[in-house]
Amino acid sequence: NSIKRPCDSNIQPSSALKKAKCTDSSSSASSEDDGSDDVPLARRLTVGEPSKRKPSAKDIVTKKKKSPSSSKDNQKVVKRKTKKLMRNSRSSKATKVREVSGGGKKWSTLVHNGVIFPPPYKPHGVKMLYNGKPVDLTPEQEEVATMFAVMKDTEYASKETFINNFFTDWSKILGKTHTIKKFELCDFTPIYEWHLQEKEKKTQMTSEEKKALREERQKQEEKFMWASVDGVKEKVGNFRVEPPGLFRGRGEHPKMGRLKRRIRPSDITINIGEKAPVPVCPIPGESWKEVKHDNTVTWLAFWNDPINQKDFKYVFLAASSSLKGQSDKEKYEKARKLKDHIKNIRANYTKDFRSKEQVKKQIAVATYLIDKLALRAGNEKDDDEADTVGCCTLKVENVTCLPPNKLQFDFLGKDSIRYLNTVEVEPLVYKAIKEFCAGKNKGGHVFDKLDTTKLNAHLKDLMPGLTAKVFRTYNASITLDDILNEETEDGNLIEKINVYSRANKQVAIICNHQRAVPKSHDSQMTKLNEKIDELKAQRDEWKADLERAKKGKPLAGDKDGKPKRKLTPEVLETKISRIETRIKEMDMTKTNREELKTVALGTSKINYLDPRITVAWCKTHEVPIEKVLQSLGSPLVCVIVVLSFAAP
Repeated sequence: NSIKRPCDSNIQPSSALKKAKCTDSSSSASSEDDGSDDVPLARRLTVGEPSKRKPSAKDIVTKKKKSPSSSKDNQKVVKRKTKKLMRNSRSSKATKVREVSGGGKKWSTLVHNGVIFPPPYKPHGVKMLYNGKPVDLTPEQEEVATMFAVMKDTEYASKETFINNFFTDWSKILGKTHTIKKFELCDFTPIYEWHLQEKEKKTQMTSEEKKALREERQKQEEKFMWASVDGVKEKVGNFRVEPPGLFRGRGEHPKMGRLKRRIRPSDITINIGEKAPVPVCPIPGESWKEVKHDNTVTWLAFWNDPINQKDFKYVFLAASSSLKGQSDKEKYEKARKLKDHIKNIRANYTKDFRSKEQVKKQIAVATYLIDKLALRAGNEKDDDEADTVGCCTLKVENVTCLPPNKLQFDFLGKDSIRYLNTVEVEPLVYKAIKEFCAGKNKGGHVFDKLDTTKLNAHLKDLMPGLTAKVFRTYNASITLDDILNEETEDGNLIEKINVYSRANKQVAIICNHQRAVPKSHDSQMTKLNEKIDELKAQRDEWKADLERAKKGKPLAGDKDGKPKRKLTPEVLETKISRIETRIKEMDMTKTNREELKTVALGTSKINYLDPRITVAWCKTHEVPIEKVLQSLGSPLVCVIVVLSFAAP
């Protein structure tokens, strides 16, 4: 029988975390790290020699002993709250990461129930118009038409690429003999109006009806939410198969609008223990594509992406699982190991800036850019893929040389996010880039002697397991640690959280993690301003009352003309002080939201920031950890995952 993995008895709720003490050994250790070796190259080039670092949060934090009784009580609280949070958390989308077998044994026994499929399509029977007349559609044709109709009020519905791709795929389902021949004559308004009516019905549901639906859904999903790994019950991260729809992509993706067909059991490969029962196929008359028993990988199931057939979508265990926690620990340990090699690596590539061998010089400059700008290595793209760019695939048109030694980069990075940055570089790097671009057309590659295979082979020669992402993780984590160490002062909780947000923002900028301004941003800012104005009006009223109270005069009436309760000057001064603090805190919140409106903080928190830095900082400065990790989902789950390898 499977059992739940017990929580670490040393874990306490974050509100109980006490301030850590500095030790002599940690202070001396930090003094040995002085100098520029640990500072990201981008910061060294722009601000010159850094001042001596204070002991970092992760250096000075020490574990405190807890009494057995308090540990047990806290363990019960964490387990109870974690169980509830994990039950209510939503799964993430399937991952498009290729995991190759043969990486060593990961588990001995693995039991799970497979994946849950979206419900079959239910025809609504509402007829769209073609050339002003209603047309008949089969359920399959109607389903795809509805996919487009519900997107009528989005920007995609007006994009030519989206429309053309949609109509091409839909026409294949309509068939050559169907009445519908031209998109311009299609009117999806009747289906769109039906969609709005259905949305309105959902908003009119009572809380009891919504609760009943939610409970029914949870009942159906319960068995898919858990797996047993070596007898330990672990949560599955993404057990839902994505429903069919129209592909959106990011930026100007050439495949936007393509039909993401319905995934069938015959598309899915299951991985499970050799002696475990194979999950029952939930769709009658169908069967799994293949069943594997590979204990050198951690995925439970995978299938080919319906849009990009070369990509795979995997089902993994949740972030709170022991396997995921271990892989994250290995990732951050690799970045920490880079700290011991970075000085020699930078010295080597700086020396090769002068190399007469073009390949060696291009490798040196590319490594410099990956280190300095946190660029991804980049891969060649097929014609039908988004024209995204990495370091090795930079084209002449993506780089502009600005005398005396600045480079302007402008290209689409991962997920078609624009990377636009002007940066001052070493004079030899500037000279080399001009040399690499000379005599080439705009579409020519800057690093024409280099590809990702050669670059990665070179990086692994510098340090086992070194990749461009390790540089990103290293520079992101050490930037966070430096900023937290330099800017955190004794202040209130809001001030400390804002320091963390600013540090997180700087990392997100380095890694080019952007987002569109949230739709709710303007309304949230309006409400904040209104609340601040109310508080200021109340403060001014109390200040006027204070002046009258000091002179022994009766207080003026309230806004309705009624007499106010008599208050002493001391009481009024206390009220004014408290409301001033609230105004200051809300002003800081407003500024923080405005500064972060286009920055995606979550990606760097999840993928690039060593969580031990965050845990140590929270302990040192008595900040509840869920205050800085709340955007990642279940806060206590995050605490457990993080603290499972928080010790240095």
